[in-house]
Amino acid sequence: MIKLARNSFAAIAFGLINTSNAQADAIEFKLQEVAKGLHVLFGQGGNIAISSGSDGIYIVDDQFAKLSEQIKAKIKTIQPNAPEFVINTHHHGDHTGGNENFAQAGSHVIAHHNVYKRLEQKHGDGSDYLPTLTFGSDMKLHFNQEHAHLWHYHHAHTDGDGDAVIFFDRANAVHMGDIYFNLGSLPFVDVDSGGSLDGVIKAVQNVIKKIDDKTTVIPGHGPVTDKQNLQGYLALLQKAKTIMLDAMKNNTSLEEVVAAHPLQVLNLNYANWLPEERVTTLFYRSLK
Repeated sequence: MIKLARNSFAAIAFGLINTSNAQADAIEFKLQEVAKGLHVLFGQGGNIAISSGSDGIYIVDDQFAKLSEQIKAKIKTIQPNAPEFVINTHHHGDHTGGNENFAQAGSHVIAHHNVYKRLEQKHGDGSDYLPTLTFGSDMKLHFNQEHAHLWHYHHAHTDGDGDAVIFFDRANAVHMGDIYFNLGSLPFVDVDSGGSLDGVIKAVQNVIKKIDDKTTVIPGHGPVTDKQNLQGYLALLQKAKTIMLDAMKNNTSLEEVVAAHPLQVLNLNYANWLPEERVTTLFYRSLK
């Protein structure tokens, strides 16, 4: 089995690693039940939430196109039919790569208006990658006796692609997409797509207000966790922001801040695709 580095999912998503069919076939998938009628599928790319019940199946995010058949096979171990819906948390390829394959199997893709625009720019008008249902600030999906509330957050992990967080009422769970990287490190803030550190902090603060101590928290990447760990993530983000703002005093240039390595004090492990220097640069650009 080929084992990829802990954070290699994003390197692949942003084109830094060329995933071959052989590598795709070697991916280890893990299916975890987190509540009655709600599972999480871990593979390569964004974590997939799977809602199942008397109405059928729907999923949140669909990873890469090359993995679609394996993902479908895992879903069939829960229920045999194709998902009725696929919800995209945002437009990045490790969360939307399977859209076309699932749409052609009969699924209806749901996403924020701006995800449609981003995918249309990439795949063209009329593509099966495009959502068939889009929403603005929020949307509710009543399916499988579950009331899922899709909520849009501005200028967080991204903005132009419309970050969405999905709150599952009866399962008492939340899928946060890439607003939450549960990897013991600082997140990737896609500044070039309108993302911002302040937006990520505000989104996490808002989610914390909406959940309780028993809520299952599903990150975009990393293991399923809880409110307490999400609060720890928030504290890390706030501390990193304070450190960066202090380093940026007196109009210090980007080059000077990067050379000073201000975030080293946090003693974190950084992935090869997202080294400390890149995080510092993205945070600087966001806070500037």
